Amino acid sequence: MKKVIPVFVAIVLIFTIIAISLGMKLVEKYSYSKERADLDEYFKVSNGIETAIVLQDEILEDKALFVDGIYYFSINTVHSYFNTRFYEDSREELLLYTTPDSIYRTNIGSTEFAQNGEAQDAGYMISRYENGSLYIAAEYVKKFTNFSYEVFTEPRRMQVYTQWGEQNLAEVTKDTQIRYQGGVKSEILTDVEQGRQLIVLEEMDTWTKVKTDGIIGYVENKRLGSVRTETMEAVTDYEEPVYTNITKDYKINMVWHQVMTQTANATLTDAVAGTHGLNTISPTWFSLNDNQGNFTNISSVDYVAQAHQLGLEVWGVIDNFNAEGFQTKEDTHSVLSSTSNRTHLIEGLMQAAATCGLDGINVDFEQLSEETGEHFVQFIRELSIACRTSGLVLSVDNYVPVGNTGFYGREEQGIVADYVIIMGYDEHWSGGGVAGSVASIDFVEKGIQLTLEEVPAEKVINAVPFYTRVWKSSGGQVTSDAVGMDSAERFLSEHGVTASWDETTCQNYAEFEEDNVLYQVWLEDEQSIEVKLNVMANYNLAGVGAWKLGFERPSIWNVIDAYLQK
Repeated sequence: MKKVIPVFVAIVLIFTIIAISLGMKLVEKYSYSKERADLDEYFKVSNGIETAIVLQDEILEDKALFVDGIYYFSINTVHSYFNTRFYEDSREELLLYTTPDSIYRTNIGSTEFAQNGEAQDAGYMISRYENGSLYIAAEYVKKFTNFSYEVFTEPRRMQVYTQWGEQNLAEVTKDTQIRYQGGVKSEILTDVEQGRQLIVLEEMDTWTKVKTDGIIGYVENKRLGSVRTETMEAVTDYEEPVYTNITKDYKINMVWHQVMTQTANATLTDAVAGTHGLNTISPTWFSLNDNQGNFTNISSVDYVAQAHQLGLEVWGVIDNFNAEGFQTKEDTHSVLSSTSNRTHLIEGLMQAAATCGLDGINVDFEQLSEETGEHFVQFIRELSIACRTSGLVLSVDNYVPVGNTGFYGREEQGIVADYVIIMGYDEHWSGGGVAGSVASIDFVEKGIQLTLEEVPAEKVINAVPFYTRVWKSSGGQVTSDAVGMDSAERFLSEHGVTASWDETTCQNYAEFEEDNVLYQVWLEDEQSIEVKLNVMANYNLAGVGAWKLGFERPSIWNVIDAYLQK
């Protein structure tokens, strides 16, 4: 018996130890962690000037800076989340902002800005370079943008709102913590006391996702009162200006007139003799001829006077591909990426327009590089101010929006310019290596649909081709010649070939072989143009344009006139 008692005691002790151990594990499992998160790591800020940005209810990867008591956003952040109209000229170290009637200009690193030449002091450095990137003071961004921000420290962070609507709120019923994730073992982000109002982002079974002071985490449901909804007070510090545009009370019927010499201006009367219903003509008068904003000018006062007598408005074309020796991509970039060069170009255009009495400017800048896109859009903004001041119509020519052409900024064009013109052709072009239609109906309609996603219909003009390409394929080589309607018909007739209607392209098509050469022709004629115009009528566009005068048959104008009457 004496031997049994020690054994029994040992067993009891073992069970006691096991019970205590299990209890401690249970306590550990269900007890609340006191470990605190590293908020610098949470917000991913790495130095004393980096500032986290919480936009609405999202922590951005972008960081603001806090320098000399001022908060700054990078220009990329500004463009992505606030306002795309801030423009950096890195060559001349300028920051520009363009409104319908003014250009705000500041030298990077300055406290002053000028509005149309009149200087003002902001009282803080407006913009600065840090680590090779441009940063703009948040207060200067607010000068042109509706948003609100509140700053918190330790670590430094900005809660930013650009939209205001309803938000859900709940009151903390007992002192607790906001944790990184839902769970008692998750790290503590911050403490919240009883009575604190939290923004409720998402309710779950036992935890609720909340936000306070820019910190987003989770609180147990049992620590929150009932959820209520409040409407946020919208910030309206800045009233977005209204862009006034010239909109004709008739459908535009425009044709480009290719004028290559001064003496060719005398052909106007004969060139339009067979037309009717035409109300706008665009002569190709101006071409960039150096990388400083100078251009060739073969405009004619007499031409404009004659056009006006014929009831035609004259929109002079400025292009970037007709001057000898001008490198289209490189030199155009040099012109447009310099504020001084853009200003020089615009001043020259306004002087030329005033001298000959133009009614409008038509911009036809082609083959731009993607890096030139932002500078091209800024040029259109600045040119729109000059045209608006002078009462000139501003129209801009654009490719059909397929492939990589988004950098032409059609949406912004649709705001600041009067008309956005789709060059609804060149589906297949010389040098493209593939024979095909210049403008099949699907290509044309898709171009209209995509443009209307960015530009209102009342500003969109779709241009149709008066030309046809005669394609020749031989030995793996594909070449073509652009010819007018009569020339294309005559070519087929001379070879005894008759075209037949192709439902896919909605064009008359012909092909034949001769001397081991395959000839293919997708005709532009009355039938093909009529189908295009019927599609255009479905979208209630601002009108029609055509390239180019002299390539059409006179009967085409009857087809266009029928479209204008719809």
